[in-house]
Amino acid sequence: MTLAAMKMTDQTRKAEHFRALHIPGTPLLLFNIWDAGSAKAVAAAGAKAIATSSWSVANANGFSDGEQIPLALAIENLRRIVQATALPVTVDLESGYGDTPEATAETVGLAIEAGAVGCNLEDSFPANGKLRETVNQCERIRSARRTADAASIYFFINARTDVFFQRPPAEHGNAMLEDAIERAHAYAEAGADGIFVPGLVDAKLIARFAQSSTLPVNIMVGDGPSPLQVLAEQGVARVSYGPSPYLTAMKALEERARTASV
Repeated sequence: MTLAAMKMTDQTRKAEHFRALHIPGTPLLLFNIWDAGSAKAVAAAGAKAIATSSWSVANANGFSDGEQIPLALAIENLRRIVQATALPVTVDLESGYGDTPEATAETVGLAIEAGAVGCNLEDSFPANGKLRETVNQCERIRSARRTADAASIYFFINARTDVFFQRPPAEHGNAMLEDAIERAHAYAEAGADGIFVPGLVDAKLIARFAQSSTLPVNIMVGDGPSPLQVLAEQGVARVSYGPSPYLTAMKALEERARTASV
């Protein structure tokens, strides 16, 4: 077996394992990282998988979030992360680095080539955070799905909807929930494997969303006070920490540096 074939077999195995970790009621915990060093630290703590945070990756490299970090740099960073750990790695690809479905597919192809077994793809425009039309996002997901299938990797496309980022939590209600549910169903039909709803913090709305979704539901704990046990009881299958690990690490570094200078 060639080295390339061995790598593909290992990536396929990791992809299947990663997919199996998404169990409603027993959520996969992803303490999001930003480079090879942070990946090693989280792996050493007993993590089951590694996930990047686009915000953290961008800021760690001197850029703002919103696809401001060059794609080539983001992919090279991903490659180093994959090489630094034996765990499956999923990458935050933001909106896919491109306005067309074809560009999104190319980005997914680069992530697969770098060794990722999954990605996040959000349905908002990186420039202003406004939502894309559902039909347009579905085209992007279908294109990404075709690329992943062509690579013979059971690549996990975690479709992120930013519905709940459009208004503050106090204004979240049934209309927004229905919009998110409709998008989740459409994204599932387009080929998504999971649905990520950052910004959703109300426990009752989370439960209703999880009951209505045919896809494993991903919640970001940094968005609200719901403890992990409550999220599990609501049927959540995946919990992300987003940029909070990076912010915590940088705060500790700042405090340590301040203490050392006294």
